[in-house]
Amino acid sequence: MVVTREYRVVLPCSVEEYQVGQLFSVAEASKNETGGGEGIEVLKNEPYVENNEKGQYTHKIYHLKSKVPGFVKLFAPEGALIFHEKAWNAYPYCRTIVTNEYMKENFFIKIETWHKPDLGTQENVHKLDRSAWKEVTVVPIDIADNSQVSSADYKPDEDPTMFKSVKTGRGQLGPNWKKDLANKTDCPKMCAYKLVTVKFKWWGLQSKVESFIHEQEKRIFTNFHRQLFCWIDKWVELTMEDIRRMEAETQKELDELRSKGEVRGTSAAEE
Repeated sequence: MVVTREYRVVLPCSVEEYQVGQLFSVAEASKNETGGGEGIEVLKNEPYVENNEKGQYTHKIYHLKSKVPGFVKLFAPEGALIFHEKAWNAYPYCRTIVTNEYMKENFFIKIETWHKPDLGTQENVHKLDRSAWKEVTVVPIDIADNSQVSSADYKPDEDPTMFKSVKTGRGQLGPNWKKDLANKTDCPKMCAYKLVTVKFKWWGLQSKVESFIHEQEKRIFTNFHRQLFCWIDKWVELTMEDIRRMEAETQKELDELRSKGEVRGTSAAEE
């Protein structure tokens, strides 16, 4: 039994712009998650070619201790709180798989994303068969809806309703910003269609943990894309060469942060 949902995130940027913005924001958010022996360790970040698909392959290890729910800690030994994330970024299509060596085939999270130049109106963009698509719950995410953000996560400088880009003129996003965007010809638009499949096979905890993971995925997608938009002036003029250089520098910094005693921030990274 697995639980699959499709999260749709609409943004006022182009598919081409988002490629840079996403990679920039992942690197920045990774720094905030790392420190005190916890956080993200990058094992590989290299080009790949596989079955006529080419892109960038990354393999990361997430060392988690304090950032898991209490009911998971009750049954999971300390060594089990280590997760492997393998991602194949063949933009505009990306695939990420998260596994855990302790649970082996009883656990995985798979995130498949298509980035399309629309407002999230396409149905079954991942081309599932009819019976599989019927089982998918579609979850729209509005980055300008502050009711979707917890008080603990809210930051005024990462609020799209308050932010206005100096370099692009985009923002502040009002309550009808998606409708306004549909009528504009001078502002790009796109949607990230994120198909998330979760499997957690553990008697007595399966439904609770699968629901918890999906709640966390929605939280991560919401906060991450609010950050991405509000950071647009930091990344909109960067090139892919700038990003690869930044990733290499970030990898070194993450290793140093993990070895230190302090723990930084709680912003979650996203692929």
